[in-house]
Amino acid sequence: MSEALRIQLLSPRLANQIAAGEVVERPASVAKELLENSLDSGARRIEVDVEQGGVKLLRVRDDGRGIAADDLPLALARHATSKIRELEDLEQVLSMGFRGEALASISSVARLTLTSRTADADQAWQVETEGRDMQPRVQPAAHPVGTSVEVRDLFFNTPARRKFLKAEKTEFDHLQEVIKRLALARFDVAFHLRHNGKSVLSLHEANDDASRARRVASVCSAGFLEQALPIDIERNGLHLWGWVGLPTFSRSQADLQYFYVNGRMVRDKLVAHAVRQAYRDVLFNGRHPTFVLFLEIDPTAVDVNVHPTKHEVRFREGRMVHDFLYGTLHRALGEVRPESQLATPAAMESVLRPTGQAAGEFGPQGEMGLSASVLERPVESVWRSPGAGYQGQRSESPLPAAEAQGVYREFFAPLPAGAAAATLPEQQGDIPPLGYAIAQLKGIYILAESAHGLVVVDMHAAHERIMYERLKVAMASEGLRGQPLLVPESIAVSQREADCAEEHGQWFQKLGFELQRLGPETLAIRQIPALLKQAEATRLVSDVLADLLEYGTSDRIQAHLNELLGTMACHGAVRANRRLTLPEMNALLRDMEQTERSGQCNHGRPTWTQMSLDQLDKLFLRGQ
Repeated sequence: MSEALRIQLLSPRLANQIAAGEVVERPASVAKELLENSLDSGARRIEVDVEQGGVKLLRVRDDGRGIAADDLPLALARHATSKIRELEDLEQVLSMGFRGEALASISSVARLTLTSRTADADQAWQVETEGRDMQPRVQPAAHPVGTSVEVRDLFFNTPARRKFLKAEKTEFDHLQEVIKRLALARFDVAFHLRHNGKSVLSLHEANDDASRARRVASVCSAGFLEQALPIDIERNGLHLWGWVGLPTFSRSQADLQYFYVNGRMVRDKLVAHAVRQAYRDVLFNGRHPTFVLFLEIDPTAVDVNVHPTKHEVRFREGRMVHDFLYGTLHRALGEVRPESQLATPAAMESVLRPTGQAAGEFGPQGEMGLSASVLERPVESVWRSPGAGYQGQRSESPLPAAEAQGVYREFFAPLPAGAAAATLPEQQGDIPPLGYAIAQLKGIYILAESAHGLVVVDMHAAHERIMYERLKVAMASEGLRGQPLLVPESIAVSQREADCAEEHGQWFQKLGFELQRLGPETLAIRQIPALLKQAEATRLVSDVLADLLEYGTSDRIQAHLNELLGTMACHGAVRANRRLTLPEMNALLRDMEQTERSGQCNHGRPTWTQMSLDQLDKLFLRGQ
């Protein structure tokens, strides 16, 4: 038999290099740790100098409180920190970092020099160390109040790690992204970045709305700011503010998504799920929303120490946070109308402050999140009798379930075969946001003249969205009818899933399901929504239970039903090559102005666009 392996203590150098593997992946992760230390020191100006993407040199200089001379060696020791004292401090961490291992880890894989001076010190002091020699050397130095940390030759003593670094541009792009994230978190701090001696980023302090908007434009592009909605809502101890991009400003990658919890940027699956739900009806397949959002919450209600790099958090009331985020964003996107999109850039307007259900007052699952204004809007048929044109016909009271099919059929009444020729409506007073129709192009597009120029509308896509929103309202008014199964469907689940099904039994009933527990790990489906097929229902229940256990909420049932309504709306919408009269076209424009999310069809494609008079003049070189 081979000799048993003996247990031994690791050397400080090896222990630090192992710890470095957790927090030091590349120059960008070094920059993150150093910048967070600068912010925690109270810095108001931070300068970053980089050479060769941060591999050769990464220097961070700040004007913070500095480090006392006696503490400099401790700054490079493991498990040494100025940010927490007791275990209870972990429950309300407000600083960016606190583990006390970053500088020790960095110094074990690079040549590190730390120079600092406090306000009450006569001079600055400097400590140096490098990976092969972990003993720090302290000496006097010249430096203003604040701290400079210089990291040279990253991974010089761990070649296996160094060869995994990417090209200089790639490493610098990662590093620059770290600075952008922190610059959005701290508008009160100036950030300056130079690469190989060239200035790349220069962001001054932003202490008012205009300067904060300028910083967002510098980091995320002016296009984002022009196509973003400002958000500011506070409820139940949660405060959400920032900017969310309109669906038309979506991206092919999730590369313009910044979410902060108490000033710390995180990528959290609960947050991502809530945002996905809010954008579900308005994004084209495969596209990703854009946003810069800040959530402020009681520090005791969130755990930020669940990941070595603190990219993840854990909310103590996850469902409440999820429903608050979903409700606020869903309502904000639903309130977008052509009029607001045609106004001055949305982010420069007064901050949007939704109330009522817009403030997140949704049910415990946040699913049937139709606003009171929508629910109170009477169900309207899309077309009246032949010859009457495109009009809305009011229904004085919510429809009973027995009349539901009749309501749906009304949506698909045929278009009138023809209508009397009509001239443009009287254009006195204010011109509507989408203007007045002047022609139809190729039986597909409506051309309209607005106060700003030319509006082009995809009539099928626009009509599809209008019908889809009205079908949702009709379903909400009528309720989701259930259809009992002749032979109940039995499904095998885990005990946790069965417990979850019992806990949410009433919620399932509201959505047309009736579930019965037959055993510790067996459920029976006795009733399903009338619009679903039995085979779909079985798989759907399993997926919904998985969501409920993961997020505390699920939108799969509603999403599936909405898909069916979307299909109905698509088949019932006015088809291409269908000639419309001017009154019909104008009625469609007016309905677009009143319909939620009318800027996109059910599949996320845009329904209209505008060319201003200035754009047309430039196109034809007028005035040049």
